[in-house]
Amino acid sequence: MRRYEDFTLGDHYRSAVGRTVTETDNLLFTMLTLNTNELHFNDEAANATEWGRVLVNSTFTLALVLGLSVADTTQAGAVNLGWTEIRLPHPVFVGDTIWSETEVTSARESKSRPAHGIVGVRTRGINQRREIVCEFARTFLVPKRESAVDSFPGTDEPWGV
Repeated sequence: MRRYEDFTLGDHYRSAVGRTVTETDNLLFTMLTLNTNELHFNDEAANATEWGRVLVNSTFTLALVLGLSVADTTQAGAVNLGWTEIRLPHPVFVGDTIWSETEVTSARESKSRPAHGIVGVRTRGINQRREIVCEFARTFLVPKRESAVDSFPGTDEPWGV
C-alpha cells in the first residue's frame, strides 16, 4: 500500500486486472441510483439511438475506473477530497472490458493534517478497443508512512507447515 512518501510526480500506474462489464452490473447500478434514463435498461429505446444498443450507466463507468485504480493509489486508507474534469469520450457497452491508468500530477504535505499528504492524480479508463471511456482528475488525503495503521492482525504462533 502506497503511503504519501511513495508518490512521485510523473509516476504511472496501470491496473493489475481488467473488468468486464455485465448486464447485471449495469441494471443493478442503474436501479440502485434510481436513474430512469431508458437508454440504460430499455432495449427498444436504446436500439433507436445512434449506438443501437443499451449504454452502460456513465456513473458506473466512473466508479469502475476509480475502483480499478484504488490498489495503486488509495488502498492505504486515503480519503478522496475531490474529482474534477470528468470526461466520458466514448460510451461503454455490456461486454466491454475496462482497465485503468493513473499518473501522479502533484504531491504535497497537508497543512491542516501533518500526518498526511495530499496527492493529485489523473486517471483514465481504457476499453479493449483501446478507446478512452472515462478520464478525470482527483485529489486525495493519504497517510504518511509514520502514521499509517496496519490492520493485519499478525500472530505469535509458529508456522505449522
